[in-house]
Amino acid sequence: MSTSPRTTTFEDEELLTPAEVAAMFRVDPKTVTRWAKAGKLSSIRTLGGHRRYRASEVASLRAGIPGQRTEPAGA
Repeated sequence: MSTSPRTTTFEDEELLTPAEVAAMFRVDPKTVTRWAKAGKLSSIRTLGGHRRYRASEVASLRAGIPGQRTEPAGA
């Protein structure tokens, strides 16, 4: 499979670890967990109890935060 060791797929959807999501937003991984508990971001639990986040949902959340977009504002 062509995914990184920490990134897995769930029914053909890319899943991200709390650390990967935290790096995207430049926050602590515990902040990402708080967002999930607050309902801002849904999570999937692995069999071991670890949280995973859907990449598509993370991208949508990221696109909604000003200053976090990867495209220039005028594009």
